Amino acid sequence: MWYEQVHWDFLATLAVLGLCNCVFGASHSAQPNIILIVADDLGWDDVGFHGSEIMTPNIDNFAKKGVALSNYYVSPICTPTRGSLLTGKHPISLGLQHAVILGPQPYGLPLKHKTMAQYLKELGYSTHIVGKWHLGLFEKEYMPTFRGFDTHFGYLTGKEDYFDHFDDDVYWGLDLRRNMEVVRNETGHYSTELFTAEAEKVIEQHNTSKPLFLYLAHQAVHAGNDNDPLQAPQKYVHRFPYIKDYRRRIFAGMVSALDDSVGNITGLLQERGMLENSVIIFTTDNGGPTNGYNGNAACNKPLRGVKQTLWEGGVRGTGFVYSPLIKKPGYVSSNLMHVSDWLPTLYHVAGGNSSDLINVEGFDLWDMISSSGKPVRKELLHNIDPIANHSAIRVGDYKLIMGDISGGRNDLWYSCTPPNSEPYNRTNTKTGVIHVDCGEKPLNYSINCQPLKSPCLFNVVSDPCEYNNIAGSNPQVVASLLKRLSDYAAHAVPPGNKPTDPRANPKYHDGAWGPWLR
Repeated sequence: MWYEQVHWDFLATLAVLGLCNCVFGASHSAQPNIILIVADDLGWDDVGFHGSEIMTPNIDNFAKKGVALSNYYVSPICTPTRGSLLTGKHPISLGLQHAVILGPQPYGLPLKHKTMAQYLKELGYSTHIVGKWHLGLFEKEYMPTFRGFDTHFGYLTGKEDYFDHFDDDVYWGLDLRRNMEVVRNETGHYSTELFTAEAEKVIEQHNTSKPLFLYLAHQAVHAGNDNDPLQAPQKYVHRFPYIKDYRRRIFAGMVSALDDSVGNITGLLQERGMLENSVIIFTTDNGGPTNGYNGNAACNKPLRGVKQTLWEGGVRGTGFVYSPLIKKPGYVSSNLMHVSDWLPTLYHVAGGNSSDLINVEGFDLWDMISSSGKPVRKELLHNIDPIANHSAIRVGDYKLIMGDISGGRNDLWYSCTPPNSEPYNRTNTKTGVIHVDCGEKPLNYSINCQPLKSPCLFNVVSDPCEYNNIAGSNPQVVASLLKRLSDYAAHAVPPGNKPTDPRANPKYHDGAWGPWLR
């Protein structure tokens, strides 16, 4: 439309004159496309650029050519991360600080909180989500197309079978929709390929006179249903004959399908001439579910703990940013970053003024990322969960962790293969661009921290593997961090969790998951 062209010409002119807070210049007359790819349950040691034995050439390529994030944090489980990602707020401000939203629980991301899609839509973006939602489905107003997205193709609960798209989330039901309509004809279509094909369709059909926001929230590499948790077509599994443990080999196939997706999406952006004016974010939603969690075979080595814990293995996220718009690409950022920072950062990328955002708790880090600038964040809250009785905070180099972290189940350091399995050869270790140096391991490393008895303190810069509890020798630091936790707790909203509602059972709704309260 003629007025759209005048609008973008006007913005480009302002950018040249230095009068507009825009990251695009004369060679990019439109706002950048934003491609946000979220992997589900991807562990620290599950990608090549961290030194994994699992080859991920596409992910590695863009991590190395862009900015790889080595000091980036997410929440320890799905729903809180996704809520924080889309709102720029911490889960304690959303009522999402405890566990995940189960299919039949009648609550969700509160409607008073604007999403990234709503913000970007106001800036002229076409907005699309492909894949997982997991932020509430009990009423239609909580569904993606009522939260700022023009379209949605994907599922609403936390996981499902990769081939038949049924989920056993308390009750059994089909979970695949196009916008509000149930999709019943995709049985046998592997979800990673299905969602990739849909994302490609969105890109192919996009009118390039408008900027695109594509949120590709993959199911991969979350476990499927309990009866068959690890699922991948053999063409992917066969790529890893050197991984002797069968479960880890299937998991590697799941990762490889995800990696192919990244290659296909970026390749199509290049083909359509969109890549040069795109910003691509790749992130996991939490640490890997190792130690047999959900029957998965992820790995966080050498970090401590697993998904759903506040140890580094649960919250230190795999991520990178790639864009030709980055001024100083090709480096590893060790600056502190939290998942809530993406909203103000991408709002800036889109041409908005992040200082106009109201009650957003994340930081605008675009200038820092693009220019390899000085750190902006000095601290971040990992979580305060009053129901599970645990909390953790990071201030500077120090991390304080306390409470019942995992019920004693997942507090240690876990191998990438189950006990008594045949070890594999780590053939890809020299390709990693991020190396974690655990430092010296004391003899009492596994028992010197008892967080249920007293707070533990770690210097996670020199001791990223959380071997050395230094609380006893640093009482003033402990007191200071406890004070910060208390400050955060004073402003937290109560958890929004609700009991499951039997009326949600898909058997009452043509066998499919979806809104049941109207």
